[in-house]
Amino acid sequence: MNINGIEYHVEVHHPEQQKVLVLLHGFTGSTHTWHSAIPYLLDYRIVLIDLLGHGRTMSPEHQARYRMAYQLQDLKELFRQLQLDEFVLAGYSMGGRTALAYACTYPAGIRRLILESASPGLRTESERHLRREQDQKLAERIERDGIIEFISFWENLPMFETQRNLPSAIRQAVREERLNQHPSGLAGSLYGMGTGAQAPYWDQLEQLACPVLLLTGTDDNKFTAIAREMKEQISRVTHIEMEAGHAIHVEKPEEFATIIRQQLKNDF
Repeated sequence: MNINGIEYHVEVHHPEQQKVLVLLHGFTGSTHTWHSAIPYLLDYRIVLIDLLGHGRTMSPEHQARYRMAYQLQDLKELFRQLQLDEFVLAGYSMGGRTALAYACTYPAGIRRLILESASPGLRTESERHLRREQDQKLAERIERDGIIEFISFWENLPMFETQRNLPSAIRQAVREERLNQHPSGLAGSLYGMGTGAQAPYWDQLEQLACPVLLLTGTDDNKFTAIAREMKEQISRVTHIEMEAGHAIHVEKPEEFATIIRQQLKNDF
């Protein structure tokens, strides 16, 4: 789909269904990350989107085009073209930050917000400044050393440690998804949509009108703690902790889908 001059890769599964669930992937991910969960979500029309700089969506040449505000505008236009008047919006990690930002900016039509291992951002400018410096070094590393070296570094981060226990076929599929990214796209995403570049949404949590589901893994201490703090500030919220790491939908796709079905049964 051509959205504001950017060619977006979009997948629609189970198009005959009326209830719509939009899923946004994390950094180094793509629509492929959700494929293992889709067979367990047959009651929903599933809309998958490769975000800016990821997967088969165009990687803009200019860094400024990756800013979160532009990504949100693109999503709004994309939903308009798809004629999505009401839908559940879900996101994982970076996609969760994007989903939250979208819900705070364009709340109309969102039946429920699902945030998997996500954060409202960093509270202080000093924290964001430090993170921007770190993300810039990471972006420069990607552009300098290439995608293979970067992914070898990325997949060995502590937050992905639990994925080492997955079957080799699943680990290989995740690695191939990451290796299929474009270096300039990932670098641009860090510059424009990284945690340091994004404005924090902590002060807007209490204004969320739709129900919110927070999903975190019990082995992901950082994001579980963040979710517990978020829960205190959201009026209509459920926080479920699953026995998993950071990427619950990858590690336990059937259980992930089952919880979503249970939580959404009264939303439509």
